[in-house]
Amino acid sequence: MRIVPARDGGLARLRLAGGVLSAHAARAVARAAREHGSGVIEVTNRANLQLRGIRDDAHAALIDIALDAGLGPSTASGDDIRNVMLSPLASDETRALATQIIDAMQADTPLHALSPKFALQLDAGERLAMLDHPHDLWLCAFDDGARFAFGFAGTMRQRPSGAIHRNDVVTFVSSVLRRFLALATLEEHRMRDLLARIGIGRFLEAFDFDASIQNWRREPADASLRLGAHAQPYRTTWYAGAQTPLGRLDAATLEALADIADTQAEGRLTMTPWQSVLIPGIAAHDAHEVLRRLHALGLATDTHEPLARLIACAGSEGCAKSHADTKADAHRLAALLPSHDEGAVHLSGCERSCAAAHPVPVTLYAVAPGRYDLHRDARTVARNLTIEEAAERLARSHADA
Repeated sequence: MRIVPARDGGLARLRLAGGVLSAHAARAVARAAREHGSGVIEVTNRANLQLRGIRDDAHAALIDIALDAGLGPSTASGDDIRNVMLSPLASDETRALATQIIDAMQADTPLHALSPKFALQLDAGERLAMLDHPHDLWLCAFDDGARFAFGFAGTMRQRPSGAIHRNDVVTFVSSVLRRFLALATLEEHRMRDLLARIGIGRFLEAFDFDASIQNWRREPADASLRLGAHAQPYRTTWYAGAQTPLGRLDAATLEALADIADTQAEGRLTMTPWQSVLIPGIAAHDAHEVLRRLHALGLATDTHEPLARLIACAGSEGCAKSHADTKADAHRLAALLPSHDEGAVHLSGCERSCAAAHPVPVTLYAVAPGRYDLHRDARTVARNLTIEEAAERLARSHADA
């Protein structure tokens, strides 16, 4: 388990296999957050979890809790490379393939030299999928799952580099990662860094693949399906989804989610790259009651709710680089935004935009406590606004749209 320093104490990162967290493991995470940290639990934009405010003497205890809950790697040095993103609605078949990839990566010790930020995406064309995160390697099924398109250093909205057969996926991934490590310099930690120097053509020289699918494109996805209750693909059950307030939960809320999963579903939660949570395996007649319980916990279950479309980084309470308390400011902004708007708004404490790995139409960059520059589609449209002035600007732009 990696614990990194932050202004509010240690930050412990827990990688989840495909975002899945059993009810038992959720209670263990809640206990760890309460006993060894500040009690704050964050859902990340890679569908993992972070525990904040971890004490200096808690590392060993946290590792024991994670291992007992089944959240650890299969090899001691293999934790950092378990970065494989799936759709929250991935089928059992897709999850099994992801497990094979991760197992192969962990068993191949030289691959443990990869950067903790090196990331993969495995997709089967689900309607709920994050298509805008840039990944070092992505693969997307087509031909009814018989083949996978692949691409490097980008998103699944881009043109693929080629295609491989399903039976070759695990071997292909391992070969790509080995070749990256063989060609990359010590300063090149991500695929984009290497390809900027050597080009895609040279990198692909070592592989056999079908290059005739240049015009293939992944079908569009619908991010709104992360919220509300919907029939579950591949199953006869339903799922219910809700947005965590600015990506954060406290220990009591995570325990309550575990109770819902145990009593009205199949005993597991699924975290999403939108920093939300899904509860799968609900009987259709229980779906409305589960949504009611989620809303009672303070989670947003509809895209019209302001907290369903606000993103904020840790802010000045948790990060020394932040110019403002973005979490507190985002809660203030939520109370001022019109409920009928569905556009996402990102509050960033500095220019790094850590909280949003995917493009967001509107970003407020902090320049001082409580004051922000407003950017729309990467263009500055106003400077040094208060939260109230920013809310007025956003409401006016929505009315003019």
